[in-house]
Amino acid sequence: MAKTLVEIKQGLDGQIGKRLKLRANGGRRKTVERYGTLAETYPSVFIVELDQQENAFERVSYSYADVLTETVELNFIEDMSTVVLGEQ
Repeated sequence: MAKTLVEIKQGLDGQIGKRLKLRANGGRRKTVERYGTLAETYPSVFIVELDQQENAFERVSYSYADVLTETVELNFIEDMSTVVLGEQ
């Protein structure tokens, strides 16, 4: 895990445009899971564009401190499709 805000930002800068699963603390023992794409990074925050069929709003933003304190967890998805090999 990255230890500083700068390292977290640098790590996210290389992931722009990639799909991810976002798990965030929703308060009062609620955890929110959303899927989307990392859209932009700024000096203090990053923007995630959410999948429209699953969410009521288009974008969310979080600070790098949210990732550092584990309030927000990001898991990048390499490939959304499942390939089954060996079937005929």
